[in-house]
Amino acid sequence: MNITDAGTEFDRQLDTLLEKGYPDRAGISPEEFTKTVAPLRDVAVRAAAEPGAAPFVLVVTRSLVPVEEMVELTRLESGTKPGIVDRHYEEGSLARFVPVEGAEPPAEPAYLLLGADRGEEFCGAVPRDAMAAIAERGRTLLTIEEGLAFVTQYPAALAKNKCFSLGASRCGDRRVPAIWISQRAPKLGWCWEGNPHTWLGMASAAGRAG
Repeated sequence: MNITDAGTEFDRQLDTLLEKGYPDRAGISPEEFTKTVAPLRDVAVRAAAEPGAAPFVLVVTRSLVPVEEMVELTRLESGTKPGIVDRHYEEGSLARFVPVEGAEPPAEPAYLLLGADRGEEFCGAVPRDAMAAIAERGRTLLTIEEGLAFVTQYPAALAKNKCFSLGASRCGDRRVPAIWISQRAPKLGWCWEGNPHTWLGMASAAGRAG
């Protein structure tokens, strides 16, 4: 991705968030929202100019928009149904899923995730083992917000039998958040860290920038 392409891609991702109503969910005007994330455009261009740079995803944190509302704004590539939160998340439990050590995002309301990959090679692997393999490669797992941003900006990333876990958001137990397809819509759920699923990989990224 060259510098011009990176700027254009950033603008596309910002337009996507504006069209989906992120400013309203954040309780601010479109102009204020744009002003908040605009400085990241230069970061995206600089990152794309580096040798071997990967694509990026514009991530909005829960400090701006609640996770439940981010889920609602996701869609499948060829779908119109809003995303849903699995009923097995008891009320208020999403707030307890926070970034694990080493995967803390920049201290900003929005930032860039670099080199995101849905990790389909880990479909059928035990999540615990997949997370260890990713760590050995020097890559980072994705948080819930990052996974939702990935699907928001690249709906094709979520496909039949190619869904993914979000191992960087944990709450201190054996649950690992994941996003999959249910009733023709994205669904944010969770699976046990020791249970493999043939249709569930482990998403990762090269890093974060803010």
